[in-house]
Amino acid sequence: MDKILWADDEIDLLKPHIMFLKAKGYDVATASNGRDALDMLMHERFDLILLDENMPGLSGLETLSKINQTHPEIPVIMITKSEEENLMNQAIGNQIADYLIKPVNPNQILLSIKKNLHSNELVAAQTSSDYQQEFQKISSLINMADSIENWMEVYRQLVYWELKLADTDTALAQLLLMQKRDANSNFCKFVKREYQGWLQSDDHPMMSHEIFKRKVFPLLDKGEKVCLFIIDNFRLDQWKVVMPLLSEWFDMDEELYSSILPTSTQYARNAIFAGLMPLKIKEMYPNLWVEEDEDEGLNIHESELIRTQLERFRRKEKFSYNKLNDSSAGEKFLNKINQIKDVPLNVVVLNFIDMLSHARTESKMIRELANSDAAYRSLTESWFRHSSSLDIFRRIAELGYKVILTTDHGTIRVDNPIKVVGDRNTNTNLRYKVGKNLNYNPKQVYEMADPKKFGLPSPNISSTYIYALNEDFFSYPNNYNYYVQYYTGTFQHGGISLQEMLVPIITMSPK
Repeated sequence: MDKILWADDEIDLLKPHIMFLKAKGYDVATASNGRDALDMLMHERFDLILLDENMPGLSGLETLSKINQTHPEIPVIMITKSEEENLMNQAIGNQIADYLIKPVNPNQILLSIKKNLHSNELVAAQTSSDYQQEFQKISSLINMADSIENWMEVYRQLVYWELKLADTDTALAQLLLMQKRDANSNFCKFVKREYQGWLQSDDHPMMSHEIFKRKVFPLLDKGEKVCLFIIDNFRLDQWKVVMPLLSEWFDMDEELYSSILPTSTQYARNAIFAGLMPLKIKEMYPNLWVEEDEDEGLNIHESELIRTQLERFRRKEKFSYNKLNDSSAGEKFLNKINQIKDVPLNVVVLNFIDMLSHARTESKMIRELANSDAAYRSLTESWFRHSSSLDIFRRIAELGYKVILTTDHGTIRVDNPIKVVGDRNTNTNLRYKVGKNLNYNPKQVYEMADPKKFGLPSPNISSTYIYALNEDFFSYPNNYNYYVQYYTGTFQHGGISLQEMLVPIITMSPK
């Protein structure tokens, strides 16, 4: 039974209200002044406090201040006769749970109590009920999806319910997980059927190599100053938890686009910056393309690739490029931000989430901190809230920039190993392989035996690309059990899934 303390100097006049609350199952204790209320708090446990603002001796606000010092976890509902705005501001500033103005009727009080004591369970119950009603509709969407627009809607629905059910019924969360797996299975079949056709016609979703042409250049043509942020490994669910942090400074227009395959930095991000498919990059700018087996970084030419794209489109705008790999780099960029305030195009790469996913694989501690998609989202939100990133976006808004916020690809938590055999020149990525003598079960993968048809370079004349589907990951037969145990439950990218391919792109206008 929830226990409530009600402090009011006219407590005897409130007996009908107290009897009403007791009839609703609450245990109500009373005090006629602030000092008695504080004394009772020292000796008894209470779940909620109803506090009159206008009491003789210790006022309601003074009592509230002392309660916050000793029992900050207890929600306090302030009740007052006054409608003065200054008084309301003081009460709200002291972090009250609610503010009611006399005369109050019992149902008002009951509603406020339920909101503060039972909102989580009431929301959970309603959310569970709503999802059960929507389950069949989502299943029908999954089974009938026959266009990329359909699949984007399926993915939005799944992410919406994943966030809604994150803190509710475990059984329903498990049901949603099964529905996500079913969706990914059907989506992989769709991609295997449609992807090559996308690359050979104009009838395709916006893809990595079209971001500048379709999103950045039109804004520049309107005379806007543009800042393009690329957050590596940034999924739709992660964007949803970050979005409220930016809403104070920006109005937002959210879309999804499709990353090219492989969904990896070397291919997808370089395609964004060059405005070309990887094969074209290698053919036109061989000095800017790094092969899989080369020792140098796979994305070290990003600034040069941006320059080539601007030149090909005969654009004269100056641009700046900054890659922020850690908090120190973020602080340095923030300190010099005034130096770029008149640059028409600024490109900023934020690598934190990519580093987090790799650390999640390599560090036992990070594995514990990010042991689920929900925990992974939480770490993303915490980083964004407490790093220099939030201040960077605030300053960019103050400087009047339009922002394009996006990513090169998403990531997926893998848990199903499948065997593949390759020679020593085969790349190490767990979600896609490229090599000349790969041995695999073709029913378990999406294979590209002729990479040129897919806009991809061939490291060797007989190279084949293969992609893991759903939550699969590739593992070599030698030392198989060790690698399966090591990589199961890690976040990977490079293959085909809703999470990796359908990624957010948001146009943000400063308020």
